[in-house]
Amino acid sequence: MALQRIEEFYPNYQEEIFAGDDIKGFDVYAGDSDEKVGSVYDALVDETGRFRYLVIDTGIWIFGKKVLLPIGSARFDYGARRVHATGLRSKEQAEQLPAYNELEPVDYDREEEVRGVYRNQDTAGAITAVPASYDRSNYSYDIDRPLYETNEQNHQNLKLYEERLVANKNRAKTGEVAVGKRVETETAKASVPIEKERVVIERVTPVEAGRVVSVGEADFQSGEVARMEVYEETADIHKEAFVREEVNVRKEVVRSTVDAEESLRREELDIKTDGTPVVDDKKAI
Repeated sequence: MALQRIEEFYPNYQEEIFAGDDIKGFDVYAGDSDEKVGSVYDALVDETGRFRYLVIDTGIWIFGKKVLLPIGSARFDYGARRVHATGLRSKEQAEQLPAYNELEPVDYDREEEVRGVYRNQDTAGAITAVPASYDRSNYSYDIDRPLYETNEQNHQNLKLYEERLVANKNRAKTGEVAVGKRVETETAKASVPIEKERVVIERVTPVEAGRVVSVGEADFQSGEVARMEVYEETADIHKEAFVREEVNVRKEVVRSTVDAEESLRREELDIKTDGTPVVDDKKAI
């Protein structure tokens, strides 16, 4: 992954890392000499926020060329606002370095060009060992540790970082449920038995048919003889609305636990001593 400029990774890097100061503009001197080779133009960090390079603007030293200085090859003097480039000893060496262009990414190939110039140089009192076989798939900055390690003596204001596993949860809308009604039409059939009355008139010949009645027995009259009411049933089929069911809509929260496992890295100080000095290494709470 390409490196990033410090303000891209740490927008407030002056307060976060340098306690209100800014290393940009610090004068850069070759080794421990008083030969000024340029000034700090920028700093580059990797994807974890660790310092990897200072960008040095060489100014008139080699006609304004910007080059990369591994952070392990730099010694800071904050009081004098100076950086001593312990790994940059000569113009010839600087001229061999590829020019830094902030519009081009600093990827693995560009870093290899830079490392090739600094390897086997006297860096912070130690010779950088020739690295073992590697490629872009398995390269680690630990291979060139003298070029990239920081320490309390040379990098007082550089903070040490560690990774922590932070578990948060985000609430996101995953869907929506709309409950409504629609009318469906179907054809229903109903059967109703009905009754209808009818009048049956039966005329029969009596047994006495042909018998001669006496005078006065016969009663001849005109008009209605009998009245009978006739009824019938008719079907009354109609529609009525009834409550069929009731719908209640509510939400329930289903809880579960998501487990994750990550490898965390932490920076630790490497304190090297020469002789028998007394070192009181106290960690502020």
